[in-house]
Amino acid sequence: MSAISMTTEPDETEVAANFVADLIAADQQSGKHATVVTRFPPEPNGYLHLGHAKAIWLAFGMPERFGGLCNLRFDDTNPAAEEAEFVHAIREDVAWLGYAVDDARVFFASDYFDQLYAWAEHLVGEGKAYVDSQSLEEIRENRGNFHSPGKDSPFRDRSVAENLELLRGMKAGEFDEGAHVLRAKIDMQHANLNLRDPLMYRILKQEHHRTGAAWCIYPMYDYAHGQSDAIEGVTHSLCTLEFEDHRPLYEWFVDNLPVPASPRQIEFAKLHFTFTLLSKRKLKQLVGEGHVQGWDDPRMPTLRGLRRRGYPAAVLLDLCARVGVAKRDGIVDVSLLEHLLRERLNRESVRRMAVLRPLKVVIENLGEDEVLYFDVPNNPEDPSAGTRSVPFGRELWVEADDFREVAPKKWFRFAPGKEVRLRSAAFVTCNEIVKDPETGEVTELRCTWDPESRGGRSPDGRKVRGTLHWVSAAHAVDGEVRLYDRLFSTENPTDVPDGQSFTDNLNPDSLEVLTGCKLEPAFTESAAETGWRCQFERLGYFCVDRDSTAERPVFNRTIGLRDSWAKLEKKR
Repeated sequence: MSAISMTTEPDETEVAANFVADLIAADQQSGKHATVVTRFPPEPNGYLHLGHAKAIWLAFGMPERFGGLCNLRFDDTNPAAEEAEFVHAIREDVAWLGYAVDDARVFFASDYFDQLYAWAEHLVGEGKAYVDSQSLEEIRENRGNFHSPGKDSPFRDRSVAENLELLRGMKAGEFDEGAHVLRAKIDMQHANLNLRDPLMYRILKQEHHRTGAAWCIYPMYDYAHGQSDAIEGVTHSLCTLEFEDHRPLYEWFVDNLPVPASPRQIEFAKLHFTFTLLSKRKLKQLVGEGHVQGWDDPRMPTLRGLRRRGYPAAVLLDLCARVGVAKRDGIVDVSLLEHLLRERLNRESVRRMAVLRPLKVVIENLGEDEVLYFDVPNNPEDPSAGTRSVPFGRELWVEADDFREVAPKKWFRFAPGKEVRLRSAAFVTCNEIVKDPETGEVTELRCTWDPESRGGRSPDGRKVRGTLHWVSAAHAVDGEVRLYDRLFSTENPTDVPDGQSFTDNLNPDSLEVLTGCKLEPAFTESAAETGWRCQFERLGYFCVDRDSTAERPVFNRTIGLRDSWAKLEKKR
């Protein structure tokens, strides 16, 4: 695979090459289609992930661009794995990305079960399909491989009458699972394995989430998919690259059935990311084995997880436009996604002050009951965001990491005798430290402030290089902060030695939970608004978690202000 990495600063107006758009434009200009119709066809057997964002962006974006329509169709042909819960979740995720789908454009492959079965009988009547009574193991073995041709089934030459009788018996529930399958009769010697008499129907005596017990045979995806496209009048069936070898079969069914339309299948490259795993099976393993706390765990690459972590949907669309649509698989450096995320959050997020690991500061030349208020900008990047009034009292909280008893060279934060600027408030000098007599841990800094420096301005032109965030102790709101990071610590999570699992590459520092964090009082206005985003000054971008309440705010770190992983890579 080729690699796509960030080599230049992203430009919002930059749109990468999109060969799918070029093909659709050519079809439209030639007059082949009056209206472009696409579809997004998820199987409702799980939650959507980051890779699906590209398919959604492309399926819905092309009709937006060319004045057409997009169907949301659930390819629900496997009752063993599909649930109504996933249907609801997928609709919710698609809407979150900005593509609210009207009920009139929502379809299900199960809507077409009667028609699909009728067309199956049509193929049997034409001598182009037959009932095979081999076991699935025998069918698999006789299919051959890339180096050897397949072998004809001993049941391949059954008469039309016998095939129809058996097929109708399958439909009526007269046979056990595995007793028979329906196969298309194409060519067991074909170089493309997908054309070696592919399965069309199998017996599954399981209830369907929509049709209940009405059916005990279900169509295979390769059979149902193209015919569903044709029924809906889809003009361009956009698929990922693994379906390229399936296209001849897609076209064979369309050509050999009296379908109302002839969709064009176009394949495009999936999104793959470094430090990220998008295998549905492996994601399910992470959930099942308890490595994460569910499908919407903010470390998961599911759309639900990204949303809970605080990703704006627009960032994923920015990424898709930036990366473009190619015919060859590539790997996107996840730092590109993170860069676009920081860029957008920097523009859009209000600022708030929060102290995650609090250390007390006492301003000795300020009265015990004296409270000052300073105007602090809500977003220095956007003057229209206004300011907020933040209280400043005798006792403050600052970050413990902003103090060193023995300061290294070029240390511009708190240390004995050092003067710092407290953001938008004042210049403060550390005069004395107080330690716990038993542990020797520093518990308090005794300081003085310069009243002439109100608002954080230098009264006499003196330079103070360190600017720190702070929270008034008397007005602080206690909260919980969950520091999320990349779930995997290696660029390719599945690259493991023999005998090891991809779970051995999990990042042990992907989550740190901090309690007793101190938040400025302005947080109480938004603490119960799930998904509300802001920048914790000097710390990163955070959002309100669903567990949050007005009495107990809970924030998730979306991403830090800087790419700490880039520094780690340089050290290696």
